[in-house]
Amino acid sequence: MRLFTIFLVFGLLSASLGSNVKQVDETWESIDNRTKPTWYDQAKVGIFVHWGLFSVPGFKNEWFWHEWQSDHDEEVENFIKANYPPGFTYQEFANQLTGEFFNATQWAELFKRSGAKYVVLTSKHHEGFTLWPSKYTYSFNSVDLGPHKDIVGELGEAVRAAGLKYGLYNSLIEWYHPLHIQDLENGNTSDFVDLKVFPEMVDLVNLYKPDIFWSDGDWDMPDTYWKATKFLAWLFNDSPVKDTVLTNDRWGTNTLCVHGDFYTCVDRYNPGFLQEHKWENAMTIDWHSWGYRRNSNIDEYATTKQLIELLVETVSCGGNILINVGPTKEGHISPIYQERLLQLGEWLSINGEAIYESTPWTDYQNDTLTSGVWFTQKGEATYAAILQWPQNNTLRLGSVEKLFSESTEVWILDSYQQLNWTSIDEDIIAVNMPDRASVYSNDAWVIRIK
Repeated sequence: MRLFTIFLVFGLLSASLGSNVKQVDETWESIDNRTKPTWYDQAKVGIFVHWGLFSVPGFKNEWFWHEWQSDHDEEVENFIKANYPPGFTYQEFANQLTGEFFNATQWAELFKRSGAKYVVLTSKHHEGFTLWPSKYTYSFNSVDLGPHKDIVGELGEAVRAAGLKYGLYNSLIEWYHPLHIQDLENGNTSDFVDLKVFPEMVDLVNLYKPDIFWSDGDWDMPDTYWKATKFLAWLFNDSPVKDTVLTNDRWGTNTLCVHGDFYTCVDRYNPGFLQEHKWENAMTIDWHSWGYRRNSNIDEYATTKQLIELLVETVSCGGNILINVGPTKEGHISPIYQERLLQLGEWLSINGEAIYESTPWTDYQNDTLTSGVWFTQKGEATYAAILQWPQNNTLRLGSVEKLFSESTEVWILDSYQQLNWTSIDEDIIAVNMPDRASVYSNDAWVIRIK
């Protein structure tokens, strides 16, 4: 009798404890209302890595195969004719993705020095080639072909050893997979999802435990075809990362900028004003491509100043920025990418307190009087990022008068000097900036108002 009572009490206790764990239902309402991990909003800065077979030709962009086979892009077709033998197929690029210079530790160290707090790798792009030994690809992966390495696994270990979070991009669509073509033609089958997409996503999560599951390639079909809510309910209830993982909004033709832990809306999304929902600006240093281009020119890359400006604008409006690089087929990150990331990291090492773990200033995102001034808050401090040095070293602000009293102090983070300020009238504060020659940065400057 006592044993029965002990088991009964233990069972009731277990049921009681279990009832406090909120399970996510297979509905968007339940998924959207789940308690989200806070690390992502605090991180602000991430690195995107687009590496795949498109890196081998290194021409036009990462949609090379589609533009060749479906769009019949004249520029791409002429490139193939001029450089490859008749009958050459896209799949033959797999063994040319050599990856001999791929060094996960070096990549991770670069990303850490950039000031990024998380990394997202394209585990599989729309071409269907996976950067891990997926058992659903029939050897079309980076272990059986090409570099003969588990890129997803090696980079994940290095990124986490560097103290960064690790996310995985996964394309739902595969342009020329026969099962997907069959589903599109039939209109009422889902063999591609049932036999390929869904089990492969589960396998990817179980194997590598990503902190972000970054979905893409959703535009052909609605979320019901992709069984999005079923997968997300599993991800948030039963997966090994259920308490730490976040996902974006690309789960079907009807989910973009509507459902997800954070919205991406469109590539390079940068609305310029405060959003009600957490969002991400996924953008490229190479303005024209997410993948590596052998024929790119210097003026086609974002400058360090442009990167900092996009970062400041994005964070001031409540977003994260995900900055993309495209490695070569050898697995090398080109010096121009390295330079941009390292210079960004230098700026963040000085001004990061205005970025990391900050929140938007809900009163104003940018100044009403002087353009190119963007605000964030953290604790009792308000930060103003200044994208253009003011004339005569006098910064005139028209949005901050409520922050100023006799005890208010203003500091410039760059050279850590305290600045004098005056109230010109009820609406304008004038801050006396130091001589520009005495500050370090040439790109943007941050003052702290407290």
